[in-house]
Amino acid sequence: MPRVGARRALTQWEFWGRLLVVPYLLVFAVFVLYPVTYGLWLARHPASYSRLFDDPIFFRTAVNTLVFLVVAINVKMVVALVLSGFFIHTRWWIKILSVLFILPWAVPSIPTILSVRFMLNPEWGVINSTIFRLTGLDGPNWLNDATLALTFSMLMHIWKSLPFWTLILLAGRLAIPAEQYEAASVDGASSWQKFRYITWPSMRGLYLTSTILSAIWTLGDFNSVYLLTGGGPADLTHVLATLGIRYLRLDQLDLAMVTIVVALPLVLPLVYFMMKRLSK
Repeated sequence: MPRVGARRALTQWEFWGRLLVVPYLLVFAVFVLYPVTYGLWLARHPASYSRLFDDPIFFRTAVNTLVFLVVAINVKMVVALVLSGFFIHTRWWIKILSVLFILPWAVPSIPTILSVRFMLNPEWGVINSTIFRLTGLDGPNWLNDATLALTFSMLMHIWKSLPFWTLILLAGRLAIPAEQYEAASVDGASSWQKFRYITWPSMRGLYLTSTILSAIWTLGDFNSVYLLTGGGPADLTHVLATLGIRYLRLDQLDLAMVTIVVALPLVLPLVYFMMKRLSK
């Protein structure tokens, strides 16, 4: 009878199984654990936080980030919910529109966002050249106004990510049994009543989970702002993701890392609620 607590020798399959896991652990340590640890180590000095909070750009950036999250996410998800109800129909022309609708999400961000930036150029952009020049008026300098520039950045984010979330919610609609809608039609239910009593109760959990996940991704999205406005004019349209890039370009690595750390109070609750919902 083997002694209690005696170590059992590994079998050949267990030995090779553990050995094959080692490369993945090394990759995780080198490309995930080390950068995160190094970044937190750079952000350990309280003086770095004082310098960040004293920077007048930081307060404006924090406000921009909150506005970006609240407006862009809610508009995006509500529009995606509406469009998912439109694209669920099986007409041939809707199928063609669905292919065109997916293109902004499928095309890389750099050429699409830069093309919109060129279109908004006040001198030779296609918008001012074709619309305002025909009337004999000079068009506005779209990206030279902080409010307009941030608005266009949110519109770019919505335009790029809307197809993805529409597909997610469309899949949720397709999972609802058709018999429920047939029974509701027999009872004389209107389209709004079908949505209120069948569609929304069935998709509410998916919608909330998608909204939380979208908030996490949106907080880390810097393409929409950085490629369109570069944080301008006068650094008035930065969000936390692009502000960190600004500090990196100024060779202020500690402030760049601190910018990421101060975003954790926004990220961690979202991650917690996300994992809590997935665990159910």
